[in-house]
Amino acid sequence: MKSPLLKKNQKMQELVKILKKSNDFKHVQYMNEQTEEHFSLMFMSTMVEEKIIHESILPFLLEGNFHRLEDVKKIVPLEEIEFSEDPLEIEKKLFNGFVVLLLEKEKNNYCFLGAHKEVGRTIGVPEVEFSVIGPKESFVESIEQNLNLVRKRIPVKDLIIEEQTIGKYSKTKVAILYLENMANTENVNTVRQRLQEIEFDQITDSSYIIQIISDNQNSPFPQLLDTERPDRVSSSIIEGKVAIIVDGSPHVLIGPTTLVEFFSSFEDYFLNWFISSFFRLIRFFAVMFSILVTPVYVATLSYHYELIPRDLLNALVASRMAIPFPPILEALFLELTIELLREAGARLPTKVGQTIGIVGGIVIGTASVEAGLTSNVLLIIIALAALASFTTPVYRMGNTIRLLRFPFLFFAELWGFLGIVLSFCILLIHLSRLTSLGRPYLEPLYPPRRVDFKDALIRLSFKHQTKRPLFLNSKKPERISAKKAKEKKDIDE
Repeated sequence: MKSPLLKKNQKMQELVKILKKSNDFKHVQYMNEQTEEHFSLMFMSTMVEEKIIHESILPFLLEGNFHRLEDVKKIVPLEEIEFSEDPLEIEKKLFNGFVVLLLEKEKNNYCFLGAHKEVGRTIGVPEVEFSVIGPKESFVESIEQNLNLVRKRIPVKDLIIEEQTIGKYSKTKVAILYLENMANTENVNTVRQRLQEIEFDQITDSSYIIQIISDNQNSPFPQLLDTERPDRVSSSIIEGKVAIIVDGSPHVLIGPTTLVEFFSSFEDYFLNWFISSFFRLIRFFAVMFSILVTPVYVATLSYHYELIPRDLLNALVASRMAIPFPPILEALFLELTIELLREAGARLPTKVGQTIGIVGGIVIGTASVEAGLTSNVLLIIIALAALASFTTPVYRMGNTIRLLRFPFLFFAELWGFLGIVLSFCILLIHLSRLTSLGRPYLEPLYPPRRVDFKDALIRLSFKHQTKRPLFLNSKKPERISAKKAKEKKDIDE
Protein backbone atom coordinates (compact mmCIF):
# COMPACT_ATOMS: atom_id res chain seq x y z
CA MET A 1 0.00 0.00 0.00
CA LYS A 2 1.36 3.39 -1.02
CA SER A 3 2.04 5.95 1.70
CA PRO A 4 0.22 9.33 1.62
CA LEU A 5 3.51 11.13 0.92
CA LEU A 6 4.22 8.90 -2.08
CA LYS A 7 0.72 9.54 -3.44
CA LYS A 8 1.26 13.30 -3.12
CA ASN A 9 4.56 13.09 -4.98
CA GLN A 10 2.95 11.09 -7.79
CA LYS A 11 0.10 13.60 -8.12
CA MET A 12 2.62 16.40 -8.21
CA GLN A 13 4.69 14.71 -10.92
CA GLU A 14 1.62 13.95 -13.04
CA LEU A 15 0.46 17.56 -12.78
CA VAL A 16 3.86 18.95 -13.80
CA LYS A 17 4.03 16.50 -16.71
CA ILE A 18 0.68 17.74 -18.07
CA LEU A 19 1.49 21.41 -17.48
CA LYS A 20 4.81 21.15 -19.34
CA LYS A 21 2.85 20.56 -22.55
CA SER A 22 1.82 24.23 -22.43
CA ASN A 23 4.38 26.79 -23.57
CA ASP A 24 3.28 29.34 -20.96
CA PHE A 25 4.13 27.02 -18.04
CA LYS A 26 7.45 27.88 -16.40
CA HIS A 27 9.34 25.75 -13.85
CA VAL A 28 12.68 27.33 -12.90
CA GLN A 29 15.30 26.12 -10.38
CA TYR A 30 17.22 28.55 -8.10
CA MET A 31 19.60 28.54 -5.13
CA ASN A 32 19.71 31.01 -2.25
CA GLU A 33 23.23 32.52 -2.09
CA GLN A 34 23.16 33.04 1.66
CA THR A 35 21.62 29.80 2.96
CA GLU A 36 22.43 27.63 -0.08
CA GLU A 37 18.85 26.36 -0.05
CA HIS A 38 17.60 25.00 -3.39
CA PHE A 39 14.12 26.07 -4.44
CA SER A 40 12.03 26.33 -7.58
CA LEU A 41 9.24 28.53 -8.89
CA MET A 42 6.30 27.39 -10.99
CA PHE A 43 3.93 29.79 -12.72
CA MET A 44 1.87 30.39 -15.85
CA SER A 45 3.47 33.31 -17.68
CA THR A 46 0.12 34.34 -19.18
CA MET A 47 -1.52 34.62 -15.75
CA VAL A 48 1.15 36.39 -13.67
CA GLU A 49 2.83 39.78 -13.82
CA GLU A 50 6.49 38.84 -14.37
CA LYS A 51 7.56 42.27 -13.16
CA ILE A 52 6.30 41.31 -9.70
CA ILE A 53 8.34 38.09 -9.84
CA HIS A 54 11.59 39.87 -10.79
CA GLU A 55 11.16 42.83 -8.43
CA SER A 56 9.15 41.60 -5.42
CA ILE A 57 9.80 37.86 -5.21
CA LEU A 58 13.10 36.62 -6.73
CA PRO A 59 15.54 39.17 -5.21
CA PHE A 60 14.30 38.40 -1.68
CA LEU A 61 14.31 34.64 -2.19
CA LEU A 62 17.83 34.67 -3.66
CA GLU A 63 19.39 36.90 -1.01
CA GLY A 64 17.06 36.62 1.99
CA ASN A 65 17.65 34.50 5.07
CA PHE A 66 15.15 31.67 4.94
CA HIS A 67 15.43 27.96 5.76
CA ARG A 68 11.77 26.98 5.79
CA LEU A 69 8.74 27.95 3.73
CA GLU A 70 7.22 29.67 6.75
CA ASP A 71 10.11 32.18 6.67
CA VAL A 72 8.92 33.47 3.29
CA LYS A 73 6.32 35.69 4.96
CA LYS A 74 9.11 37.52 6.79
CA ILE A 75 11.25 38.29 3.74
CA VAL A 76 8.89 38.61 0.74
CA PRO A 77 6.95 41.92 0.66
CA LEU A 78 3.64 40.55 -0.70
CA GLU A 79 0.20 40.56 0.87
CA GLU A 80 -1.03 37.32 -0.72
CA ILE A 81 1.12 34.49 0.66
CA GLU A 82 -0.60 31.16 1.34
CA PHE A 83 0.58 27.69 2.37
CA SER A 84 -0.84 24.23 1.68
CA GLU A 85 0.02 20.55 1.75
CA ASP A 86 -2.57 19.60 -0.87
CA PRO A 87 -1.08 19.14 -4.39
CA LEU A 88 -4.56 19.69 -5.87
CA GLU A 89 -4.34 23.31 -4.75
CA ILE A 90 -1.39 23.88 -7.10
CA GLU A 91 -3.51 23.67 -10.26
CA LYS A 92 -6.14 26.00 -8.82
CA LYS A 93 -3.59 28.60 -7.70
CA LEU A 94 -1.53 28.50 -10.90
CA PHE A 95 -4.53 29.43 -13.00
CA ASN A 96 -5.52 32.19 -10.61
CA GLY A 97 -2.28 34.12 -11.02
CA PHE A 98 -0.18 32.67 -8.18
CA VAL A 99 3.49 31.66 -8.22
CA VAL A 100 4.14 28.27 -6.58
CA LEU A 101 7.30 28.15 -4.45
CA LEU A 102 8.80 24.69 -3.78
CA LEU A 103 11.62 24.16 -1.30
CA GLU A 104 13.75 21.09 -2.06
CA LYS A 105 13.85 19.82 1.53
CA GLU A 106 10.09 20.38 2.03
CA LYS A 107 8.75 18.50 -0.97
CA ASN A 108 5.26 18.04 0.47
CA ASN A 109 4.65 21.67 1.43
CA TYR A 110 3.79 24.40 -1.02
CA CYS A 111 3.85 28.18 -0.85
CA PHE A 112 1.68 30.36 -3.12
CA LEU A 113 2.71 33.94 -3.89
CA GLY A 114 0.16 36.29 -5.45
CA ALA A 115 1.37 37.90 -8.69
CA HIS A 116 -1.84 38.38 -10.68
CA LYS A 117 -1.74 40.02 -14.08
CA GLU A 118 -4.51 42.59 -14.48
CA VAL A 119 -5.73 42.63 -18.08
CA GLY A 120 -8.95 44.42 -18.97
CA ARG A 121 -10.55 47.65 -20.05
CA THR A 122 -11.01 50.68 -17.85
CA ILE A 123 -14.35 51.85 -16.50
CA GLY A 124 -16.26 53.77 -19.15
CA VAL A 125 -19.63 55.27 -19.99
CA PRO A 126 -22.72 52.98 -20.14
CA GLU A 127 -23.41 52.02 -23.74
CA VAL A 128 -26.75 50.21 -23.45
CA GLU A 129 -28.28 52.23 -20.58
CA PHE A 130 -26.82 55.64 -21.33
CA SER A 131 -28.38 58.57 -19.48
CA VAL A 132 -27.95 62.30 -19.93
CA ILE A 133 -28.35 62.97 -16.21
CA GLY A 134 -26.67 60.94 -13.50
CA PRO A 135 -23.44 58.95 -13.02
CA LYS A 136 -21.48 57.93 -16.11
CA GLU A 137 -19.76 54.81 -14.75
CA SER A 138 -20.50 51.33 -16.04
CA PHE A 139 -19.45 47.83 -15.08
CA VAL A 140 -16.53 46.12 -16.84
CA GLU A 141 -15.43 42.49 -17.20
CA SER A 142 -13.32 42.39 -14.01
CA ILE A 143 -15.27 41.13 -10.98
CA GLU A 144 -12.92 42.94 -8.59
CA GLN A 145 -13.55 46.30 -10.25
CA ASN A 146 -17.29 45.67 -10.33
CA LEU A 147 -17.35 44.79 -6.63
CA ASN A 148 -15.44 48.00 -5.93
CA LEU A 149 -18.04 50.06 -7.83
CA VAL A 150 -20.82 48.61 -5.68
CA ARG A 151 -18.92 48.64 -2.38
CA LYS A 152 -18.02 52.32 -2.62
CA ARG A 153 -21.72 53.14 -3.13
CA ILE A 154 -22.78 51.01 -0.14
CA PRO A 155 -19.95 51.45 2.38
CA VAL A 156 -21.59 49.54 5.24
CA LYS A 157 -20.69 46.35 7.07
CA ASP A 158 -24.09 44.82 6.30
CA LEU A 159 -23.24 44.46 2.61
CA ILE A 160 -22.39 40.76 2.28
CA ILE A 161 -20.39 39.39 -0.69
CA GLU A 162 -20.42 35.61 -1.15
CA GLU A 163 -18.24 34.09 -3.85
CA GLN A 164 -18.72 30.79 -5.67
CA THR A 165 -16.89 29.07 -8.52
CA ILE A 166 -19.03 27.47 -11.21
CA GLY A 167 -18.30 25.90 -14.58
CA LYS A 168 -16.40 22.62 -14.90
CA TYR A 169 -13.79 24.07 -17.26
CA SER A 170 -14.25 27.85 -17.10
CA LYS A 171 -14.03 27.98 -13.24
CA THR A 172 -15.92 31.27 -13.32
CA LYS A 173 -16.10 33.34 -10.15
CA VAL A 174 -19.60 34.44 -9.25
CA ALA A 175 -20.43 36.85 -6.40
CA ILE A 176 -23.77 37.17 -4.60
CA LEU A 177 -24.38 40.61 -3.05
CA TYR A 178 -27.09 41.52 -0.53
CA LEU A 179 -27.68 43.52 2.62
CA GLU A 180 -27.85 41.13 5.55
CA ASN A 181 -30.20 43.33 7.56
CA MET A 182 -32.43 44.05 4.55
CA ALA A 183 -32.72 41.17 2.05
CA ASN A 184 -35.26 38.44 2.65
CA THR A 185 -33.44 35.26 3.72
CA GLU A 186 -35.58 33.11 1.42
CA ASN A 187 -34.55 35.17 -1.63
CA VAL A 188 -30.86 34.88 -0.72
CA ASN A 189 -31.12 31.13 -0.13
CA THR A 190 -32.91 30.65 -3.45
CA VAL A 191 -30.14 32.41 -5.38
CA ARG A 192 -27.42 30.61 -3.44
CA GLN A 193 -28.99 27.19 -3.97
CA ARG A 194 -29.64 27.67 -7.69
CA LEU A 195 -26.07 28.77 -8.31
CA GLN A 196 -24.69 25.82 -6.35
CA GLU A 197 -26.79 23.40 -8.40
CA ILE A 198 -25.47 24.64 -11.75
CA GLU A 199 -23.75 21.82 -13.61
CA PHE A 200 -22.40 23.27 -16.82
CA ASP A 201 -18.95 23.07 -18.36
CA GLN A 202 -18.54 26.80 -19.01
CA ILE A 203 -20.04 30.05 -17.74
CA THR A 204 -18.65 32.86 -19.90
CA ASP A 205 -21.24 35.57 -19.22
CA SER A 206 -24.11 36.47 -16.91
CA SER A 207 -26.47 35.56 -19.79
CA TYR A 208 -25.75 31.89 -19.05
CA ILE A 209 -26.85 32.41 -15.43
CA ILE A 210 -30.15 34.04 -16.49
CA GLN A 211 -31.05 31.08 -18.70
CA ILE A 212 -30.04 28.43 -16.17
CA ILE A 213 -31.53 29.73 -12.89
CA SER A 214 -34.70 31.40 -14.24
CA ASP A 215 -37.97 30.04 -12.85
CA ASN A 216 -39.33 29.31 -16.34
CA GLN A 217 -36.61 28.71 -18.91
CA ASN A 218 -39.16 28.37 -21.72
CA SER A 219 -40.55 31.87 -21.32
CA PRO A 220 -39.44 34.64 -23.70
CA PHE A 221 -39.65 37.13 -20.82
CA PRO A 222 -36.45 37.78 -18.84
CA GLN A 223 -37.01 36.92 -15.18
CA LEU A 224 -33.87 38.61 -13.86
CA LEU A 225 -33.01 42.22 -14.58
CA ASP A 226 -29.53 42.74 -16.05
CA THR A 227 -27.87 46.13 -15.95
CA GLU A 228 -24.50 47.74 -16.60
CA ARG A 229 -25.12 50.60 -14.16
CA PRO A 230 -23.56 50.41 -10.66
CA ASP A 231 -26.05 53.00 -9.35
CA ARG A 232 -29.00 50.81 -10.35
CA VAL A 233 -27.47 47.75 -8.69
CA SER A 234 -26.74 49.66 -5.49
CA SER A 235 -30.27 51.04 -5.37
CA SER A 236 -31.75 47.56 -5.88
CA ILE A 237 -29.60 46.05 -3.13
CA ILE A 238 -30.73 48.77 -0.71
CA GLU A 239 -34.33 47.95 -1.64
CA GLY A 240 -33.72 44.40 -0.43
CA LYS A 241 -32.90 42.62 -3.69
CA VAL A 242 -30.06 40.24 -4.47
CA ALA A 243 -27.37 40.99 -7.09
CA ILE A 244 -25.24 38.48 -8.99
CA ILE A 245 -21.89 39.55 -10.45
CA VAL A 246 -20.16 37.19 -12.90
CA ASP A 247 -16.45 37.46 -13.62
CA GLY A 248 -15.94 38.32 -17.29
CA SER A 249 -19.35 39.94 -17.72
CA PRO A 250 -20.06 43.71 -17.72
CA HIS A 251 -23.73 43.08 -16.88
CA VAL A 252 -24.93 42.41 -13.33
CA LEU A 253 -28.12 40.46 -12.56
CA ILE A 254 -30.76 41.66 -10.10
CA GLY A 255 -33.61 39.64 -8.63
CA PRO A 256 -36.35 39.15 -7.83
CA THR A 257 -37.83 41.56 -10.35
CA THR A 258 -41.19 42.44 -11.90
CA LEU A 259 -42.46 43.16 -15.40
CA VAL A 260 -42.90 46.91 -14.84
CA GLU A 261 -39.24 47.31 -13.85
CA PHE A 262 -38.16 46.48 -17.40
CA PHE A 263 -39.94 49.60 -18.65
CA SER A 264 -38.47 52.01 -16.12
CA SER A 265 -35.17 53.69 -16.86
CA PHE A 266 -32.95 54.53 -13.89
CA GLU A 267 -32.77 58.05 -15.29
CA ASP A 268 -36.41 58.40 -14.16
CA TYR A 269 -35.16 58.89 -10.60
CA PHE A 270 -32.92 61.79 -11.63
CA LEU A 271 -35.83 63.79 -13.08
CA ASN A 272 -38.83 65.48 -11.51
CA TRP A 273 -41.46 62.84 -10.62
CA PHE A 274 -44.05 64.41 -12.92
CA ILE A 275 -41.73 64.42 -15.94
CA SER A 276 -40.42 60.90 -15.29
CA SER A 277 -43.98 59.58 -14.87
CA PHE A 278 -44.92 61.12 -18.23
CA PHE A 279 -41.95 59.44 -19.94
CA ARG A 280 -42.74 56.12 -18.28
CA LEU A 281 -46.36 56.22 -19.51
CA ILE A 282 -45.08 56.98 -23.02
CA ARG A 283 -42.95 53.82 -22.85
CA PHE A 284 -45.91 51.67 -21.83
CA PHE A 285 -48.00 53.15 -24.63
CA ALA A 286 -45.15 52.64 -27.11
CA VAL A 287 -44.85 48.95 -26.16
CA MET A 288 -48.57 48.31 -26.60
CA PHE A 289 -48.55 50.26 -29.87
CA SER A 290 -45.54 48.29 -31.16
CA ILE A 291 -47.20 44.93 -30.41
CA LEU A 292 -50.77 45.70 -31.53
CA VAL A 293 -50.69 48.20 -34.40
CA THR A 294 -49.73 45.77 -37.19
CA PRO A 295 -52.11 42.98 -36.04
CA VAL A 296 -54.93 45.55 -35.81
CA TYR A 297 -54.16 46.66 -39.39
CA VAL A 298 -54.30 43.06 -40.65
CA ALA A 299 -57.47 42.22 -38.67
CA THR A 300 -59.25 45.38 -39.80
CA LEU A 301 -58.55 44.95 -43.50
CA SER A 302 -59.24 41.20 -43.44
CA TYR A 303 -62.41 41.07 -41.31
CA HIS A 304 -63.57 44.41 -39.90
CA TYR A 305 -63.19 47.00 -42.69
CA GLU A 306 -66.67 48.34 -41.80
CA LEU A 307 -65.11 49.86 -38.65
CA ILE A 308 -62.89 52.18 -40.72
CA PRO A 309 -64.27 55.69 -41.40
CA ARG A 310 -65.26 56.14 -45.06
CA ASP A 311 -62.65 58.83 -45.83
CA LEU A 312 -59.85 56.72 -44.34
CA LEU A 313 -61.16 53.60 -46.07
CA ASN A 314 -60.92 55.34 -49.46
CA ALA A 315 -57.29 56.18 -48.75
CA LEU A 316 -56.51 52.58 -47.70
CA VAL A 317 -58.24 51.13 -50.75
CA ALA A 318 -56.33 53.52 -53.02
CA SER A 319 -52.99 52.58 -51.40
CA ARG A 320 -53.70 48.84 -51.79
CA MET A 321 -55.27 48.92 -55.25
CA ALA A 322 -52.18 47.66 -57.12
CA ILE A 323 -50.91 45.28 -54.38
CA PRO A 324 -51.34 41.58 -55.29
CA PHE A 325 -50.79 40.21 -51.75
CA PRO A 326 -53.20 39.88 -48.82
CA PRO A 327 -52.53 42.13 -45.77
CA ILE A 328 -50.82 39.34 -43.79
CA LEU A 329 -48.15 38.71 -46.45
CA GLU A 330 -47.66 42.43 -46.93
CA ALA A 331 -47.17 42.92 -43.16
CA LEU A 332 -44.86 39.91 -42.82
CA PHE A 333 -42.69 41.14 -45.70
CA LEU A 334 -42.13 44.53 -44.06
CA GLU A 335 -41.76 43.10 -40.52
CA LEU A 336 -39.10 40.64 -41.65
CA THR A 337 -37.37 43.38 -43.66
CA ILE A 338 -37.15 45.54 -40.53
CA GLU A 339 -35.76 42.60 -38.52
CA LEU A 340 -33.17 41.89 -41.22
CA LEU A 341 -32.05 45.52 -41.18
CA ARG A 342 -31.78 45.43 -37.37
CA GLU A 343 -29.69 42.28 -37.40
CA ALA A 344 -27.46 43.55 -40.21
CA GLY A 345 -26.91 46.84 -38.39
CA ALA A 346 -26.12 45.07 -35.11
CA ARG A 347 -23.58 42.64 -36.59
CA LEU A 348 -21.67 45.13 -38.76
CA PRO A 349 -19.14 47.69 -37.45
CA THR A 350 -20.80 50.72 -35.84
CA LYS A 351 -20.42 53.25 -38.66
CA VAL A 352 -21.31 50.74 -41.39
CA GLY A 353 -24.25 49.44 -39.33
CA GLN A 354 -25.74 52.91 -38.94
CA THR A 355 -25.45 53.49 -42.70
CA ILE A 356 -27.10 50.14 -43.49
CA GLY A 357 -29.98 50.89 -41.11
CA ILE A 358 -30.75 54.36 -42.50
CA VAL A 359 -30.00 53.89 -46.19
CA GLY A 360 -31.40 50.35 -46.31
CA GLY A 361 -34.67 51.41 -44.70
CA ILE A 362 -35.17 54.33 -47.08
CA VAL A 363 -34.18 52.46 -50.25
CA ILE A 364 -36.09 49.23 -49.53
CA GLY A 365 -39.17 51.05 -48.25
CA THR A 366 -39.38 53.37 -51.25
CA ALA A 367 -38.66 50.59 -53.72
CA SER A 368 -41.27 48.22 -52.24
CA VAL A 369 -43.99 50.92 -52.46
CA GLU A 370 -43.08 51.86 -56.04
CA ALA A 371 -42.96 48.19 -57.05
CA GLY A 372 -46.45 47.63 -55.68
CA LEU A 373 -45.38 45.07 -53.05
CA THR A 374 -46.57 47.06 -50.04
CA SER A 375 -48.79 50.04 -49.35
CA ASN A 376 -47.38 53.34 -48.17
CA VAL A 377 -49.84 53.33 -45.22
CA LEU A 378 -48.50 50.02 -43.88
CA LEU A 379 -44.94 51.21 -44.42
CA ILE A 380 -45.61 54.17 -42.11
CA ILE A 381 -47.28 51.88 -39.53
CA ILE A 382 -44.37 49.40 -39.52
CA ALA A 383 -41.85 52.24 -39.19
CA LEU A 384 -43.73 53.71 -36.22
CA ALA A 385 -44.00 50.25 -34.59
CA ALA A 386 -40.25 49.70 -34.99
CA LEU A 387 -39.55 53.16 -33.56
CA ALA A 388 -41.88 52.48 -30.59
CA SER A 389 -40.08 49.21 -29.77
CA PHE A 390 -36.81 51.13 -29.30
CA THR A 391 -38.24 52.99 -26.28
CA THR A 392 -37.82 49.90 -24.06
CA PRO A 393 -34.84 50.75 -21.80
CA VAL A 394 -33.80 47.09 -21.20
CA TYR A 395 -32.41 45.34 -24.27
CA ARG A 396 -33.64 41.85 -23.33
CA MET A 397 -37.22 43.04 -22.96
CA GLY A 398 -36.92 44.86 -26.29
CA ASN A 399 -36.13 41.53 -27.97
CA THR A 400 -39.19 39.97 -26.32
CA ILE A 401 -41.42 42.78 -27.64
CA ARG A 402 -40.05 42.21 -31.17
CA LEU A 403 -40.95 38.52 -30.93
CA LEU A 404 -44.47 39.04 -29.53
CA ARG A 405 -45.68 40.89 -32.65
CA PHE A 406 -45.58 37.73 -34.79
CA PRO A 407 -47.98 35.51 -32.74
CA PHE A 408 -50.39 38.46 -32.51
CA LEU A 409 -50.07 38.91 -36.27
CA PHE A 410 -50.93 35.26 -37.05
CA PHE A 411 -53.87 35.21 -34.62
CA ALA A 412 -55.19 38.43 -36.20
CA GLU A 413 -55.08 36.78 -39.63
CA LEU A 414 -56.94 33.70 -38.37
CA TRP A 415 -59.76 35.28 -36.33
CA GLY A 416 -59.46 39.06 -36.59
CA PHE A 417 -60.03 41.07 -33.41
CA LEU A 418 -61.14 37.88 -31.65
CA GLY A 419 -57.71 36.43 -32.41
CA ILE A 420 -55.98 39.51 -30.95
CA VAL A 421 -58.09 39.26 -27.78
CA LEU A 422 -57.38 35.53 -27.53
CA SER A 423 -53.62 36.01 -27.92
CA PHE A 424 -53.73 38.81 -25.35
CA CYS A 425 -55.53 36.50 -22.89
CA ILE A 426 -52.91 33.77 -23.45
CA LEU A 427 -50.17 36.35 -22.79
CA LEU A 428 -51.86 37.50 -19.55
CA ILE A 429 -52.27 33.91 -18.34
CA HIS A 430 -48.58 33.22 -19.01
CA LEU A 431 -47.48 36.41 -17.22
CA SER A 432 -49.75 35.75 -14.23
CA ARG A 433 -48.16 32.31 -13.76
CA LEU A 434 -44.62 33.61 -14.21
CA THR A 435 -42.38 34.20 -11.17
CA SER A 436 -38.96 35.68 -10.50
CA LEU A 437 -37.08 33.74 -7.81
CA GLY A 438 -40.48 32.58 -6.60
CA ARG A 439 -42.00 36.07 -6.43
CA PRO A 440 -44.96 37.18 -8.64
CA TYR A 441 -43.76 38.64 -11.93
CA LEU A 442 -46.84 40.83 -12.53
CA GLU A 443 -46.74 42.51 -9.12
CA PRO A 444 -48.17 45.12 -8.33
CA LEU A 445 -50.70 44.57 -11.15
CA TYR A 446 -51.36 41.01 -9.97
CA PRO A 447 -51.64 40.46 -7.09
CA PRO A 448 -52.66 44.13 -6.74
CA ARG A 449 -50.72 46.03 -4.10
CA ARG A 450 -51.56 49.69 -3.67
CA VAL A 451 -48.30 50.60 -1.95
CA ASP A 452 -46.15 49.37 -4.84
CA PHE A 453 -48.18 51.34 -7.41
CA LYS A 454 -46.30 54.43 -6.21
CA ASP A 455 -43.36 53.33 -8.37
CA ALA A 456 -44.94 51.21 -11.11
CA LEU A 457 -46.86 52.74 -14.02
CA ILE A 458 -45.98 56.18 -12.67
CA ARG A 459 -43.36 57.35 -10.20
CA LEU A 460 -44.56 59.47 -7.33
CA SER A 461 -42.25 61.85 -5.49
CA PHE A 462 -39.76 60.47 -2.97
CA LYS A 463 -41.78 61.72 0.00
CA HIS A 464 -44.54 59.28 -0.97
CA GLN A 465 -42.17 56.33 -1.39
CA THR A 466 -41.73 55.63 2.30
CA LYS A 467 -41.86 51.82 2.02
CA ARG A 468 -39.83 49.27 0.11
CA PRO A 469 -41.61 47.00 -2.42
CA LEU A 470 -43.91 44.61 -0.57
CA PHE A 471 -43.23 41.62 -2.84
CA LEU A 472 -39.59 41.55 -1.62
CA ASN A 473 -40.64 40.93 2.01
CA SER A 474 -37.64 42.96 3.20
CA LYS A 475 -36.56 42.73 6.82
CA LYS A 476 -36.93 46.51 7.01
CA PRO A 477 -40.00 47.40 4.92
CA GLU A 478 -39.97 51.08 5.88
CA ARG A 479 -37.50 53.41 4.15
CA ILE A 480 -38.28 56.46 6.23
CA SER A 481 -41.04 57.64 8.52
CA ALA A 482 -43.94 59.05 6.46
CA LYS A 483 -44.18 61.97 8.88
CA LYS A 484 -40.47 62.84 8.52
CA ALA A 485 -40.64 62.53 4.72
CA LYS A 486 -43.32 65.20 4.53
CA GLU A 487 -41.81 67.59 7.07
CA LYS A 488 -40.21 70.76 5.77
CA LYS A 489 -38.43 73.01 8.21
CA ASP A 490 -37.47 76.59 7.56
CA ILE A 491 -34.56 78.12 9.45
CA ASP A 492 -35.49 81.30 11.26
CA GLU A 493 -33.11 84.17 10.79
